[in-house]
Amino acid sequence: MNDDRNKKKVVVITGVTRGLGRAMAEKFIALGHTVLGCGRNREQIDQLRHKWPKRHDFDEVDVASDGQVHAWMDRLHKKCGAPELLINNAGIINRNAPLWKVSREEFSEVIDVNIKGVMNVIRAFLPNMLKKHRGVIVNFSSGWGRSADKDVGPYVATKWAIEGLTQALALELPPGLAVVALNPGIVNTDMLQSCFGESAAHYPSAARWAETAVPFILKLDANDNGHALTAPE
Repeated sequence: MNDDRNKKKVVVITGVTRGLGRAMAEKFIALGHTVLGCGRNREQIDQLRHKWPKRHDFDEVDVASDGQVHAWMDRLHKKCGAPELLINNAGIINRNAPLWKVSREEFSEVIDVNIKGVMNVIRAFLPNMLKKHRGVIVNFSSGWGRSADKDVGPYVATKWAIEGLTQALALELPPGLAVVALNPGIVNTDMLQSCFGESAAHYPSAARWAETAVPFILKLDANDNGHALTAPE
């Protein structure tokens, strides 16, 4: 059991402008933690800055750009130091289609955000977490990172990759740190609506999901290193 679990944490979240990222940011802030978030939508970033103007920080960053991610990390490190929680949430999904009908450009974009983006963030933030000798990295996976379905092949491929990347990194981390792959479950977000259509409404909202998921994430510690987890319902 980690005695630091009840301390207020610095939490970095990618993909914070909508869906699960935004819901997590709001819940972490409500619980008194400091949130440093990024997203690609300038208007939404400006709204977040206006809503929480004090110790929190929100910036327009494309995680697929290694340069943008490193510049973002450098600025945040000067302000807040290394995070206790690093949440790789940013992700996109292809438009429903058989794999052979997905264009080269669309396939590349899904790979660039969902795999390379995660790696860019880890490469930027982990060295300072290592110096601090503690911290937890949460790589968002999916039920489709442990199974498969038709018409979402590129997305499935990226989430299986995240599961493997997480397992490999877990073997490399020193004591005191952890990385986990987290399947959030099925949540009614824009991404789910793109796949499920109107039936997405049968699943919990992102805000409702965050009520249980954020406390669950806050309890993660070095003992969870390498685990493939699923958020509680």
